[in-house]
Amino acid sequence: MIDIKELKFDENGLIPAVVVDAVTKKVLTVAYMNEESLKISMEKGLTCFWSRSRQELWLKGETSGNYQHIISITADCDKDALTVVVEKDGPACHMGTDSCFTNEVWHSDELSEFSLEGLYELLQGRKNEMPEGSYTTYLFEKGVDKILKKIGEESTEVIIAGKADDKKETVYEIADLAYHVMVLMVEMGIRVEDVQKELASRHVIDHKVKQEKMTN
Repeated sequence: MIDIKELKFDENGLIPAVVVDAVTKKVLTVAYMNEESLKISMEKGLTCFWSRSRQELWLKGETSGNYQHIISITADCDKDALTVVVEKDGPACHMGTDSCFTNEVWHSDELSEFSLEGLYELLQGRKNEMPEGSYTTYLFEKGVDKILKKIGEESTEVIIAGKADDKKETVYEIADLAYHVMVLMVEMGIRVEDVQKELASRHVIDHKVKQEKMTN
């Protein structure tokens, strides 16, 4: 672990800090820290920045309640930039959005990045627009009982493929199951982030249990 004296602040005494969501891995915002705000961040475990526009310290969430609880702070190879991994209490952006980075400039059609969040947004769009001829529209029209029935069927298919030790077929059936589970999530208003946070909390509990076993 390096000392903050080793960090390279610019001519204004600032260093850029890229804030990343620990659960979703999304970049939430890019802000600046000086030595004092970095020390406060480390002492409080909450992000504190230097506001270049107001020329003052800025504890994120102090007025909005959207605090960012720091998990780790890491410097790059040149020690002139930081990544700050956080768990957030609310939107990161002053516009009320989850992340400050919402204005797409360009993307590649050939190399489009797949994500569960992206699939969720697609399914949410289907629910909002209900395009004719869409299988997803059909599921939403039929309602939760039909969705649950399909989840049950796909779960059985996963079991059959797994029991047969057919890796390719098992992957295929798991994908089908995941799709239908996400349709249920959209129907019930459960976000991907909700599930990720639940899994993350279980990881912490599991880690503590392992530590207890090692000390006994």
